[in-house]
Amino acid sequence: MTVVEAGRKGGQAVKKKYGPEHYEEIGRKGGQQTKRTHGARFYESIGKLGGRKGGEATLERHGHEFYEEIGAKGGARTKQLVEAGKAALAKEQKKTPRR
Repeated sequence: MTVVEAGRKGGQAVKKKYGPEHYEEIGRKGGQQTKRTHGARFYESIGKLGGRKGGEATLERHGHEFYEEIGAKGGARTKQLVEAGKAALAKEQKKTPRR
């Protein structure tokens, strides 16, 4: 078993035992403590760097083709959801009698 698999297994066990709210609570507590320790400027500084820095790391790791692929997947999924929504709406309109 890899470290990642072990971590995932442990996380699932905690989630099963305490529920997803447990993670929300510990995340909120951690955020409050970070705010008390570092202040608002800390969040401003990481906010300015975070997205660009993370995107650059992802680009280096996966390459330009990765963004093309996930963009196409997202577009295809959106199209699928729009078509499903239109079909559901049409089905509902057929059910509802007109006056």
